Amino acid sequence: MTLTDEDVREILRLIDEAELAELRIETNGLSLHVRRGAAPAETADPEPEPQRPRPPSAAEPREDLLTIEAPMLGTFYRAESPGAPPFVEVGVRVEPDTIVCIIEVMKMMNSIPAGVAGTVVEAVAENAQPVEYGEPLFRVRPA
Repeated sequence: MTLTDEDVREILRLIDEAELAELRIETNGLSLHVRRGAAPAETADPEPEPQRPRPPSAAEPREDLLTIEAPMLGTFYRAESPGAPPFVEVGVRVEPDTIVCIIEVMKMMNSIPAGVAGTVVEAVAENAQPVEYGEPLFRVRPA
């Protein structure tokens, strides 16, 4: 069974929206196992990861601004490649089909359109950091 990129995105979206603790799918040529929650306990106590600070506005969206949210969980990238200019900067006007970032999921790069029209006033998410479904990426002043 051959899966397209769109098939994988749809499977990931369904898994993300489902309230399942564990899912296992096995067919001819495909085996998928997904488990939510904490990984099994390790024998050594790893050092806790430092919490990455969030701008205060990430928690308190302003009523006059629109928020571009992550449509999936993955790693957020502001540019197409390291050293390349960001897709959008603060002060740039975007249209609904303007690509604002990439979210990498399982080595697949997903271009994320703005979905709104207006001017970018804040980049909320940090480059090369994980984002979750629904997490704010950018704030936009509507046109």
